[in-house]
Amino acid sequence: MIMAQDNNTTQYERVFEEEFLPHIDALYTFAYHLTYNEDDANDLVQDTYMKAYRFIDKYQSGTNAKAWLFKILKNAFINQYRRKSKQPTQVDYEDITSYQEGEDDTNYAGYADLREEMFQSMMGDEVTNAINALPVKFRVAILLCDIEGFTYEEISKILDIPVNTVRTRLHRARKQLKDTLNEYARSLGYGDSGQN
Repeated sequence: MIMAQDNNTTQYERVFEEEFLPHIDALYTFAYHLTYNEDDANDLVQDTYMKAYRFIDKYQSGTNAKAWLFKILKNAFINQYRRKSKQPTQVDYEDITSYQEGEDDTNYAGYADLREEMFQSMMGDEVTNAINALPVKFRVAILLCDIEGFTYEEISKILDIPVNTVRTRLHRARKQLKDTLNEYARSLGYGDSGQN
């Protein structure tokens, strides 16, 4: 634990700025892949940093800040998901009035996809789509391991699951990705028959 000192606030601010803030982009990327919504991802990251600061006295300076923050974010996501699942479905009034005024609803789909495409430009669309199509528990394992570079042991601690479960989820996720991307490759003319 961080030693109690007269200048705890200064020490906590240093830890926050030097050890926590450098991970903000990685946290946002992870949050976005969990929520598929910029506002929700920003809220999740903000909630993560608020909780991290609130419990900064529980953090041991110099240890794996990134893993600690990812665990907080994962727990915040689960709590947020549980809260939302208990709320009644909300309808956006503007969507209804626009639809009633006769606007073509295909414009909405294009608008929503545009934001995702801007974010997904970091990775090939087909790979991103394949990852996003995975069940959440597999997607999270792939993101933490193959995108964020956490070890199996770190992922085990972040997700509160045994290391063998991490291995199983990664194996299944990678198999699903391989199957999905093989189909895509075949659709482009790449096949097992030795053709281009």
